[in-house]
This record gives sequence, structure tokens and C-alpha cells, in this order.
Amino acid sequence: MAELRSRRSNLAVPGSNPRFLEKAKGLPADQVFLDLEDSCAPLAKPGARKNIVAALNEGGWGDKIRTVRVNDWTTQWTYTDVIEVVGGAGAELDAIMLPKVADAGQVQALDMLLTQLEKANGLEVGRIGIEAQIETAQGLINVNQIAFASPRIETIIYGPADFMASINMKSLVVGALHPDYPGDPFHYILMQILMAARARGVQAIDGPFLQVRDVPAFEEVARRSAMLGFDGKWVLHPGQIDAANEIYAPSQEDYDHAELILDAYDWATSEAGGKKGSAMLGDEMIDEASRKMALVIAGKGRAAAMQRTSSFTPPEG
Repeated sequence: MAELRSRRSNLAVPGSNPRFLEKAKGLPADQVFLDLEDSCAPLAKPGARKNIVAALNEGGWGDKIRTVRVNDWTTQWTYTDVIEVVGGAGAELDAIMLPKVADAGQVQALDMLLTQLEKANGLEVGRIGIEAQIETAQGLINVNQIAFASPRIETIIYGPADFMASINMKSLVVGALHPDYPGDPFHYILMQILMAARARGVQAIDGPFLQVRDVPAFEEVARRSAMLGFDGKWVLHPGQIDAANEIYAPSQEDYDHAELILDAYDWATSEAGGKKGSAMLGDEMIDEASRKMALVIAGKGRAAAMQRTSSFTPPEG
């Protein structure tokens, strides 16, 4: 986890709007995905490709992860999306997001196309990642195979609106809890995606909340997936970014405690610490299981560039 890049906030930016593309460069999102799919009308897609290539090549994105969402394989646009974006700005691109992934074969097809383009454009083979978006019942059934379909896979993403349409779910505010439903109707979906991502060792990303100006409601649904273990969430409006960055990072107290556990366990298992398999950290007993839990929290804190405010001091004697 310590080596994963932070994706707490994943900002959607329509490729058909040059003003939004420029504005996104200065926003504090961990990742931007420049969209050629749902936010672009069919007639605007060719121009959006050119806008995205120009925006990527102009730079100014800082440390943001730069992703482009292409159209899904059932459309007539996917091939040209990938060819033009990777051929025009592959060196400035971190990942391609593939929407509505139905099976592993769709990921493998994108992988082969990316390999050919990397070779043709003098890029390191395998450097461009793939983000797979699960938006249908078929995709969820196949999510485990999708997660392992390519070594390029970096994230598994939940797409709630299309998924709800796919299963004929009663209309709700997308992603929100609803008093007509006992418990959480999205829990099963989120856990399936999370299990596939964790088994593969990649990040799980929650989808958008469409009521973009209702930040308290956004925070409520974000805390749900963050509590399960998701690594981040889509944001559709700059007002959602700060909330996502806070919710999907550990608190300062939890981060400090995780780092203390790692240091204390390191010391306890060393020659100087007596080669013990368990030890006390204050009133808390720590062992290998504690270390594994602490690694997750510390990894997320490090990826978010958090700084420690405490240090471990070995006990005397």
C-alpha cells in the first residue's frame, strides 16, 4: 500500500470543454480523468480528443494522476479514442479508463492495443495503466476475472448510474441511501468490487454522487465506502474535492498510531528488542496482525503525503 499513488479524489473533466480542462490543473484533486464518454456528446467527441491531447502536452498538472476515459468497446469510438490520445500524448498519460467493462476479454483487447501503440510511439511497454469501470450486472459477475485480466490494471471503479439501470433498480439519488430500502442496497455491489480489487492488489474507487452542491450528502455516502476500505471516490464538482481528500485519508491520530505500531513491532522483533513475536505499545498488545493492519493505514497516509507528528522511542532495559 505504501507504494500506491493516492487516488482519494478522482475529478471528472469533460474533454469537450477547454476551460474546464485548464481549470482542473489548479485544483487539489489527486487524479483527473479527462472524459471522452458520457460527458461528451457524439458530435463533440472528435474535438474533445484534440482538446485532451493538447491539454496533456501543455503540462501544468503537477503530481496529479492523468487518466483519460475512452468510450466502451460496444461503441464506434473506442479504437480512435485510444489511437489519437496515446499516439498524441502517450508520454503525458498515466492510465486509460475503460467504462462498462463486461468481461476480461475487453481489458485484454485494450492491453494489446496499448502495447502496440507504446511500441509504435517509442514508449516503455506497460507504462500506461488501465482503470476498469464496473457498470453492469455482467461486469459485476465477472469482476474477479476482470481484476486479473491484465498486469496494467490499477483500479476497479464502481459506476452507480449505469449499474442501477442495468439491474432495473428503482430510481434513487445515485449513490445515496434511501428510507424505502432496509439497510444499504449498494453494500453487496461495493463489497464485490472491493474484494476483487484487494485480491488483485489494486485500488478500489467509488463512483460519483450526482447532487454536486449537496456536500453533506456527498460526505455521508463517501464515508460508507471509505469505511469499507475504498481508496477514493469520483468528484464531479470542485466543492467535493476537499471532502474526498479528507474522508479517504486516515486521520492524523490514526496515521501516527499506525507508524508507531510499525516502528514498535520492527524493534520488538529485532535482536535489540529481544526477537519477540508480540510486544506492548502502551496498553496495546501488537503482533504480526497488528503490523498488517498498520501497513494499510500507514500506506494510505504516506500516499497522501501525510507527515508524522510523533516518533517511537524503544523502552529502556
